[in-house]
Amino acid sequence: MTSPAEFYETHAELLDQAVRAAAVRDYWSAFPESPSKSVYGETAAGEGERAFRAVLGQTFPIEVPGASGTVSTERSPWGLELGISYPKADPLALVAAARAATPAWRAVGPEGRAGVAAEIIKRINARSFEMAHAVQHTTGQAFVMAFQAGGPHAQDRALEAVACALAATTRIPVTTAWNKPQRGGDPLSMTKTSTVVGRGVALVIGCTTFPTWNSYPGLFASLVTGNPVIVKPHPGAVLPLALTVQICREVLQEAGQSPDLVTLAAEEPGDGIAATLATHPDVRIVDFTGSSEFGNWLEANARQAVVYTEKAGLNTVVVDSTDDYKGLLRNLSFSLSLYSGQMCTTPQNILVPSSGIETDAGHRSADEFGADLAAALDKLLGDPARAAGTLGAIVNDGVLSRVTEAGHANSVIRPTAEVADEQNPGATIRTPVVVRLDAADEKAYTREWFGPVSFVIGTESTGHSLRILVETVRAHGALTALVHSTSPEVLAAAREAALDAGVHLAENLTGGVFVNQTAAFSDLHGSSANPAATASLSDDHFVTGRFFTLQSRHHV
Repeated sequence: MTSPAEFYETHAELLDQAVRAAAVRDYWSAFPESPSKSVYGETAAGEGERAFRAVLGQTFPIEVPGASGTVSTERSPWGLELGISYPKADPLALVAAARAATPAWRAVGPEGRAGVAAEIIKRINARSFEMAHAVQHTTGQAFVMAFQAGGPHAQDRALEAVACALAATTRIPVTTAWNKPQRGGDPLSMTKTSTVVGRGVALVIGCTTFPTWNSYPGLFASLVTGNPVIVKPHPGAVLPLALTVQICREVLQEAGQSPDLVTLAAEEPGDGIAATLATHPDVRIVDFTGSSEFGNWLEANARQAVVYTEKAGLNTVVVDSTDDYKGLLRNLSFSLSLYSGQMCTTPQNILVPSSGIETDAGHRSADEFGADLAAALDKLLGDPARAAGTLGAIVNDGVLSRVTEAGHANSVIRPTAEVADEQNPGATIRTPVVVRLDAADEKAYTREWFGPVSFVIGTESTGHSLRILVETVRAHGALTALVHSTSPEVLAAAREAALDAGVHLAENLTGGVFVNQTAAFSDLHGSSANPAATASLSDDHFVTGRFFTLQSRHHV
């Protein structure tokens, strides 16, 4: 057995670096993103794939309190037969087990809890190739993206949450000597003790597209602040979180703690376990990524809990002018194509003055811009092998139906097309569809079209574009905004518009940084300043609602 204090000593340097990085917000990463043999070892890739394939067609080896029967709900968007079943949990038994495990975990203290969390993350990192296959075949991400986003990038987000939680829970000293001078007598002397107490049972509701990246911040922030965590995966993407919970339980047991501090709540579609757990009186924290409909329901109905949501939004691009037209088109076409637009940060609404824009390639009307964007997409996705590696596979029928619906619009400037992947003939792969609209077509572009669907929208002017940005984001939310302009005045106006809308802004991206990617320890993800999210990964607000600090005092 290794004590939590020993785990903290083992990882103290890593945790110190993470705390500093989260404060400075400069570039720092704890886990290499390249799936290279020189980084992870000669045998890591093969071992990871064998470990993944070993669970196919099997019952996943994990203990679940109150389990009754099994569920098997996953379908690989790449066409691989998964056939994995998971113990089906009893929600009441999960809550009871979590509560029973809490007192001993509270007694560990913030440093010990952070040490245990760091050990969990390091062990997850060691299984990054196995995790990559699990993410690929549940989400439809291409392998390299699954490795990076589902592995090291998610692990960085996890460590960032640990760092923020550790900093927040150690700001008040554990013990304080208090002496108040008294005229003509001895001072009043007391010893005061401060204890971080978790809010209660935490529930993490996973999504089907980024099960680890979106779930890890809440999971580890809650754990380090003293809360047991129930992990409820999306039925379409259970394996990545089942692996995570398995590792959590293994490390917790080695640390002398109850493994029921982290449990898995797998379900059949329609069972409603998320709603049952989220409204249980002992569940005091809810982390959710997914649809606005259920996110809004949680915010309205999980009244006993603090609710952190990441929902839908209308991510917007304002195009005014550019001195690197080819770079703009290249960057934007990749942003629209990456993982088939199945990212909560992918641009949807591209606002362009109908009169056109000035570029280093000459004046381009809104229609010409749309045609040039379509041509850039054609160039990017012209080779089927390259296209499959960029697009990944369509994750579910809902995305496919939206692509089909958009493709039937009257003003399609780039129709979607099927892409064949020789290595995965059963995969459903589609290129983006781009539709030309006018600013008056609000009914179409104020609805979120999650997936490879985007609109080039003609406006009266750049000022009109900025007004639409503010109005639509304030009403419907967004996680990202992007502006292209060579004018300092327009850029200043765009910054003000983004502040009014409550959305993070990127400017003139033409190189290797894309608006739909955010870096842990530097970029905030979500703002909680517009309807798309009530949280930001990771800031003080994301962690401080998960715990209380209670004091006791006595005379010396």
